[in-house]
Amino acid sequence: MFTTSKINKGFTLFLAIIATGTLLLIAAGMANLAVRQDVISTLSQNSQHAFYAADAGMECALYWDVKNPDYDWSAFSPSQPSQSITCNGESTDVGGSQTSNFEFTLLPDPYCVAVTVSKTNVGSTVVTTIESKGYNTCDPLNPRRVERAVRATHCIPGPCP
Repeated sequence: MFTTSKINKGFTLFLAIIATGTLLLIAAGMANLAVRQDVISTLSQNSQHAFYAADAGMECALYWDVKNPDYDWSAFSPSQPSQSITCNGESTDVGGSQTSNFEFTLLPDPYCVAVTVSKTNVGSTVVTTIESKGYNTCDPLNPRRVERAVRATHCIPGPCP
């Protein structure tokens, strides 16, 4: 037969194991939550970087389209010869066709931008569409690569049809 003290010792060990297991489950759940929050935070930051890169591409394209410092006409004009534009210190040739594409890198961090400028004639109105795609990394094979795009349309002269 067992004495009362031996039964109590076994019950105390059982309670200690249950309490330790419960605390271990709570700690594992909190660690899992912290890791997931870190992933979400990093994804949000990468998304913001990609958006700012797209915005920089849009601003550069608008500058060369509307305020071309070398000529009175757009750098992307299909009726003019191609010319060199500079965005963030990188030069590329654009213009001379209905659609112009250019890319550049934002430094010090390697964020990339791909911009497409399209010009079409609708009657006497020239409709310009600028689409800028920003990326948080220049590596297209990176599984954490995020793309954000910005699109703008403007018409000369007057409102868009």
